[in-house]
Amino acid sequence: MDFAFSTEQELFRRTVAEFVEQQIYPRVDQMEKEHTIPEELYKAIADMGYYGLRYPEEIGGQGGDNVLFAIMLEELARGYLSVAAATMMQCLMGTEFVYRCGTEEQKERLLYPAIKGEKTGGICMTEPLGGTDLGAIATTAVRQGDTYLLDGSKSWITGADRADYFTVAAKTDPEAGFKGIDLFLVDADTPGLEVGSEIPKLSAWGVHCYEVNLRNVEIPVENLFGGKEGQGFPLLRGVLNDIRVHTGALALGVSRAALEDSIAYAQQRRAFGRPIVKFQAMAHKLAQMAMDIETSRLLIYQAAWRMDKDLPVNKESAMAKFVATETSIDCAEQAGRIFGALGTSLELGPQRYLRDARWFLYGGGTQTINLDIIARELQK
Repeated sequence: MDFAFSTEQELFRRTVAEFVEQQIYPRVDQMEKEHTIPEELYKAIADMGYYGLRYPEEIGGQGGDNVLFAIMLEELARGYLSVAAATMMQCLMGTEFVYRCGTEEQKERLLYPAIKGEKTGGICMTEPLGGTDLGAIATTAVRQGDTYLLDGSKSWITGADRADYFTVAAKTDPEAGFKGIDLFLVDADTPGLEVGSEIPKLSAWGVHCYEVNLRNVEIPVENLFGGKEGQGFPLLRGVLNDIRVHTGALALGVSRAALEDSIAYAQQRRAFGRPIVKFQAMAHKLAQMAMDIETSRLLIYQAAWRMDKDLPVNKESAMAKFVATETSIDCAEQAGRIFGALGTSLELGPQRYLRDARWFLYGGGTQTINLDIIARELQK
């Protein structure tokens, strides 16, 4: 594969970068202070058509592929991770299952408006005792005639405060481990569903995570994704590689921001009569950051390209996510060292990059799980 972007891809990258310059950079200080993303910025993203980038033109999308999606997320994250994370949630986890499995009525009511930014989707997967171990999900779904009753608690639900509907993972067979998981569509205003306490967190201050409680939530059988019980884990498995690759793209954006800030500061800051970039110790930090970023970039876009070609991508997606995540943490750390004491200032970027980089360690599978996936693939 030639890793250079095509003319169309490069033009798209420049368009997103310009959007970041004009719409995101001027609002970063405000978003950091207020811990929120302004509604007008959500609307600006919708007006650009970015929420529908992944979906076919015939349903109101842009007809883009995984490479374009990764480009968009990388550039948005270079501007401000919270905006990129909220966009990824809407474009992927918040809409993918309705697109794949929803009825035409559900698509008309939820998916098509979500592509336009008129509705917001969320996903309720993680539980207090069930994160990486999907088989430990304790939320149950019991069929009663033409309905299901859902009961349980979810944790770390991103954007639950803004969601109009959720994809909820629940056990239809509590004794079957992860094979007993199914996915259900639940409107946010369904009686018995309650968005609980916000979870204070270190990273991504602009998007919020919540507890979500389901107490005898009654939904029609048509809201079972996949049409029959036992389809939840295969459906989830189909998007996990997607999540890993694009979480890596978010991490790549943060790494680039850390490097760009570090270069600018090292060229401007003087010590002992010359810019600190002239000192070998500083120059080597920048060189190492640049090499690690390039490695991440190649892994991410190779994996995205393979997905677009329907090629096997289990190993490649795990590698991309692992390397890009570790690189973002390393780049943020080095940026803090290059900035010195200023690296701790809440008015500058390095402390934010260090905080935000932690976000990537968990979404799409922990680093340990990704190493397990790579090791299994090597043994095949």
